[in-house]
Amino acid sequence: MGRQRGPHAASRCWEWECGALTMADPRGLDSVSGPAPGARRRAWAELLAGRVTRQKPGPGTRQKVQDSAVRLLRSHLDWSGLLLEVEGPPCKKLCLGPLIDHDGPEACSDLSTSFIGSALRDHASQLGVPVAVLSSQMAASSIVRMCAAGAEHAHRVLLDTEQRKKLSSLIEIAQYLLAHSMFSRLFFCQELWKVQNSLSLEALWRLHVHNVVSLWELLESCADLQAVVSWLFRNLRLLCEQVEAPCQHTDIARAMLSDFVRIFVLMGFQKNSDLRRNVEPEQMPQVARDVLERMLLFALEALAAGLQEESPAHKAVSCWFSTFSGQTFGSIISTDAPKRFFSHTLTQILTHKPVLRVSDAVQMQREWSFAKTPPLLTSLFRKLFVILSPEELVGHLQEVLETHEVNWQHVLSCVSTLVICLPEAQQLVHDWVARLLARAFESCDLDSMVTAFLVVRQAALEGPSVFPSYADWFQASFGSARGSHGCSKKALVFLFKFLSDLVPFEGARYMQVHILHPPLVPNKYRSLLTDYVTLAKTRLADLKVSIENMGLYEDLSSARDVTEPHSQAPQDVEKAILLFEHTGKIPVAVMEASIFRRPYYLSHFLPALLTPRVLPRVPDSRAAFIESLKRADKIPSSLYSTYRHACSTAEKNPENTAPGMKVEPNCVDEPLKLLMIALGGLRAAMTDPAQYDVLSAQIAVISERLGPALGVSEDDGSCEASKIQLSVLAPELEQQEQKVVDLLLTSFCQNLMAASSFAPPDRQGPWAARFTMTMCGHALLPAVLTRLCQLLHHQGPSLSASHVLGLAALAVHLGESRSVLPEVHVGPPAPARDLSIPEFFNSLLTCRTAESSCLCLKFCTAAISYSLCKFSSQSRDILYCCLSPGLIKKFQFLVFRLFSEARDPLSQEDTAGLAWKPSGLPSMDWQRAALCLWRQRTFQELLKEKQFHLTYRDWLQLELEIQPEVDSLSDTERRDFHQWAIHEHFLPQPAAAGGCDGDLETACTVLVDVLLDFCQSSRSHNHSENSDLVLGGCTGNRDIFSRLQEMAADLEQGPAAPYSHSSSRGHFLFRVFRRRLQALASGWDVAARLRRQQELLMYKRVLLSLPPLVLVGSPQVEQPAAPGCDEFFHLVNSELRNFCSQGGALSHDITVHFFRGLLNACSQSRDPSLTANLTLTACQTECPIVLTSALLWWPRLEPELHCRWRRCFQGPLPPELQRLQEAQQFAQSFLSPDTAAPAPGPAWVSAAALHFVIQQAGKESVESALEKLDCQREELLVCLFFFSLMGLLSSHLTPHIRQTSSAKAGDSLKALHVCGEILGFLQKRKISWLVLFQLTETDAGLGRVLLRLAPEEHIRLLPFAFYSLLSYFDKDALIRENAFLHVAVDMYMKLTCLFVAGETSAVSTPANRSQELQSQGDPVGLIRKARLFLLQSIPQCPKKSFSNMEELLATSGDWDPEVSTALLSRQQAVSDTDLYQEPHLF
Repeated sequence: MGRQRGPHAASRCWEWECGALTMADPRGLDSVSGPAPGARRRAWAELLAGRVTRQKPGPGTRQKVQDSAVRLLRSHLDWSGLLLEVEGPPCKKLCLGPLIDHDGPEACSDLSTSFIGSALRDHASQLGVPVAVLSSQMAASSIVRMCAAGAEHAHRVLLDTEQRKKLSSLIEIAQYLLAHSMFSRLFFCQELWKVQNSLSLEALWRLHVHNVVSLWELLESCADLQAVVSWLFRNLRLLCEQVEAPCQHTDIARAMLSDFVRIFVLMGFQKNSDLRRNVEPEQMPQVARDVLERMLLFALEALAAGLQEESPAHKAVSCWFSTFSGQTFGSIISTDAPKRFFSHTLTQILTHKPVLRVSDAVQMQREWSFAKTPPLLTSLFRKLFVILSPEELVGHLQEVLETHEVNWQHVLSCVSTLVICLPEAQQLVHDWVARLLARAFESCDLDSMVTAFLVVRQAALEGPSVFPSYADWFQASFGSARGSHGCSKKALVFLFKFLSDLVPFEGARYMQVHILHPPLVPNKYRSLLTDYVTLAKTRLADLKVSIENMGLYEDLSSARDVTEPHSQAPQDVEKAILLFEHTGKIPVAVMEASIFRRPYYLSHFLPALLTPRVLPRVPDSRAAFIESLKRADKIPSSLYSTYRHACSTAEKNPENTAPGMKVEPNCVDEPLKLLMIALGGLRAAMTDPAQYDVLSAQIAVISERLGPALGVSEDDGSCEASKIQLSVLAPELEQQEQKVVDLLLTSFCQNLMAASSFAPPDRQGPWAARFTMTMCGHALLPAVLTRLCQLLHHQGPSLSASHVLGLAALAVHLGESRSVLPEVHVGPPAPARDLSIPEFFNSLLTCRTAESSCLCLKFCTAAISYSLCKFSSQSRDILYCCLSPGLIKKFQFLVFRLFSEARDPLSQEDTAGLAWKPSGLPSMDWQRAALCLWRQRTFQELLKEKQFHLTYRDWLQLELEIQPEVDSLSDTERRDFHQWAIHEHFLPQPAAAGGCDGDLETACTVLVDVLLDFCQSSRSHNHSENSDLVLGGCTGNRDIFSRLQEMAADLEQGPAAPYSHSSSRGHFLFRVFRRRLQALASGWDVAARLRRQQELLMYKRVLLSLPPLVLVGSPQVEQPAAPGCDEFFHLVNSELRNFCSQGGALSHDITVHFFRGLLNACSQSRDPSLTANLTLTACQTECPIVLTSALLWWPRLEPELHCRWRRCFQGPLPPELQRLQEAQQFAQSFLSPDTAAPAPGPAWVSAAALHFVIQQAGKESVESALEKLDCQREELLVCLFFFSLMGLLSSHLTPHIRQTSSAKAGDSLKALHVCGEILGFLQKRKISWLVLFQLTETDAGLGRVLLRLAPEEHIRLLPFAFYSLLSYFDKDALIRENAFLHVAVDMYMKLTCLFVAGETSAVSTPANRSQELQSQGDPVGLIRKARLFLLQSIPQCPKKSFSNMEELLATSGDWDPEVSTALLSRQQAVSDTDLYQEPHLF
């Protein structure tokens, strides 16, 4: 290459390639010096040989020879001739390459470099140019020649191997020249730019990397900067293509690209750079920015045009976007240049080709969701988000939107990516929108309003897991008086003008939201809303969308196309049936649709519901739902008849059933396949679980594909209630739902295992929480929880270890989101209640059997271990959210129960930390894992929290659930464990730690309380149908009850007997009963009564299972020696008398138990007979029903009493027991033909014995036998009538009870006849009996005793008994009694009140009973007869009968106007008669 430099410039030709400098000389080395003329030529060897003999080599000989050779060559080089020869015809070259062109590190030796330097210096001196200029020109020419050697390649961005070798040698020589100030960088750069099209980008990069010349200097030296920008852009694009191409130099290409990007970023975005020298200050940064911008514009243009996979453009764009990474900018991340560059890039993206108008964005934005945005663009956004914080990103978005025309597609795609990939940004976006709205209404700023609506709608497209639905946002923003729109009329006009302007462009979904959730508008501005609604409905009609034809459960928050009514109706039907299954009621939405949306209801919903089919023999949920609608008159009769006829036809032709209801398999399988592909993509990304942006992007794709796979929209927010209804006993799922949920659960478990093989949970990023929230949409969460219920509660033993691990981690993350998830309303076997998600999982895991205990242990171990590792660096509060205290308590319970070594105190070395090692868990020993967790220091510290510590009460509750027949412990092991737990662990523990403070009575009290709670819960009745077990069908509690009996015996046998009834506190058992009864709801409604009766039955069973002395108590030490029965008497009088008695007597078991306790107390007394007499005498006044109970059961009770008394005391029965014996003998003689024996006192005892004998005899008439009582005291006859009244009421209340083998004891008709005969006998003897219907608690003597002998319900129903005997009344005799009218009116008033309160239904006679009995047991008929009786009797009653009548009427109110009027009129007439009578003066 020849260049002219001045008029005397010489021609020069150098070849400098890959470190070898060669000079062309065709004459060879002999031309260096010629011989003198005429001299003989001596051979070269002769000359050398002579030198050898004359000179001995010394230490510096070698160096001297080299210096001499150099001087010799320098003095004899003919540069001009050499260059001329090179420029002439082709000739042989003289090559100096052998001196410097070697492959090894010695390629450029001191000899060659010094020689080249000296030669260049001499030649420059001869030419008169600076040596630096000469060497720079020669170097540039050599590089150009070297690059040109590879011109045959189409792309000259990279060098080949030979070129790299030559360039390496050249660089070494250049570095030598630079070190000796023999090289001009500026001149070198200028020479290169003259032939820039021949340059290779790699050559420039290597010159920069090896500090020969920097890229800054190269750019700085170029005169045509735009040409340089074009050249760099072209070469960078080619470089990007080659990076992605399969070749052996990919690593070099990546390194080149990263270096160039890094250099350009520093050049273009570094502040206060000191590298600018010869050009204007802003030119170099502008060049760098131009190159970067042109690359970005190329990528955006390619994306807009559409890229084919594996195309060169696609590879180039992908490669360029990959440079936006921490790996590229890691070395300069400490500077502010990368952040400026990323901000600038984001601005360029958002403002690229702003051709779309707002109306276009409104119409098209649903196509710009995260899942539908090109993956290359979302990946670029994610990379930009790495350096910029969420606050900076939102602020930058706001700034760009306020100051630039924007590309709405890119802006909204950026918003979607932002809320998907940065959870922190979700609230920031929400706040930004709120500020936009406030600004919009403050100044009627349309731009702010547009931005707010577009941003909200875009964020809402990504689902409720990342942003509230549009419907929720719109209602929250404008549906209350707190909205910004309500501040003035101007704001309202602005809002509705804006909404009206949107109507021609927006989708039907948004208009439906605006109509169904309208803004709150004051009444005086209602016309604004009305006008908008009219406009929106018109537009909907144009779109062939009707509000009236909307589905019942359509998702307004979804931006999907509006579903056709005939397509939505089957989904509505299935949803309605599901809700009907859970609640048993017609859903509210269906009822509302039947009234307010009849077109859709009649034309679409009912036809979809009434699809003909073969009806099942046992009505299913669909059939029950249809019948409920029919009963509610919600199905037209003609339509229902057509449906039934079609179903009948379908039974004959089943192949023609339900046309159009079957779904083609391919239609269902395709969305499932797409979902499986998306889940597979997530699995492939798990190699780096911490890269949240990549995983979030894939999860967003999964979320997008869930809706089609389920056949619903991705966010079904239309649930009627904020709770999820779930049946634990029979959880059911549709087949399609189960397939989708199984795919998700399997994917989660697999991904967790894969991620854990690369990193522990605390370094996996939030992918798991994000995935969990994807499964928490309202349409999917019930299905997920139902499937988890099936797996854990019903199929637990079949789960593998990886399944247990995955489901445990899923439970943790569901608990983490508990604040945004609805509660779960569970049905049986657990009591119906609302549970949070962690509590729901706790309810699914039981410890009843060996298998369920094993599963529970595994699940608890996995969940607790995962939580402790996942949230190790976070506060304890998050653990409280994720884990249910019950789960941690179950883990403690099982560890104590199954591992005896865990019962010993932990040593210090046992508390080492435990790492999460799920990869080993599938094959590891779960017992070892549980023990490792138990010994972990962090876990032990967690147990110090009060809510997580296993208390004595918690232990009892869990142990009671154990079913001994399928327990993992043997009977012996179980008893040993109980002994350790009660006496060694919980009994000595302080009460603050959940123990008993060493108090055995406290331990017994808690045990009884927990036992009763357990028996009341439905959990205790779902295991077995055997009702003969302890405490009535409650399984699993037999051993625990044995422990109670042992501890109660220990208490009773204490040396000081502090627990006897003499204690001021009373027996612990009655204290428990008293406290629990006080907590129960009082009242006489059916629910309260049944609840109280169930509770009392359990009390009775507990009492019967403990020593009988508990009822009576130990006798007092001092005289008189009467045991303390006060607590038992109080329980009988207040509770057992009402719920556990049979019309005046307790049941046989509790009666016998009391008398056994009495005999035991007598055995401990110094005077047994006196103790028995005092106790039974106290019964006469304090608890008379005990004595009547003894009389009822005397035939079975007497033999045992006689036997035990004779065996223990060798004497006759005590007098009070003999009195009961005499009363029984008197009663027996009543029915015998012999003369009746005299009745012992008190009279009510004899009357009770007589009543029970009459009742047991089953005679229909006792009129003849009553003659034997003619000589008895009136009191006995009145008491007998009272007991017969109780018998009559009992026969109505308990008509099913049989007390004899021959007849029904509760036969109401017979009881009525007996009662009537006794009443007739009383009337015949003129004995007043009305007092029985005026008994009060304040009565002394007999009245108080009788009230304590009958249940309160019987006393309240006395008015029914009174008027049931109406036909037996001696009307003339009654009218003459002064008290009759008062009693009759009072009874009528109370009977009416009972009927109004519904209490007479308890004594109503069933329709299948006799006509006579029905006439007696019909409350309405009885009231009618009583009213007629009063109206007829009032005029006949004497004057004295009306005393205190006004007071009685005043307390009753307007109960019966006609009877009240009759009474008042008769009373007034009597008064007037008295007024006109002549006074008696004398």
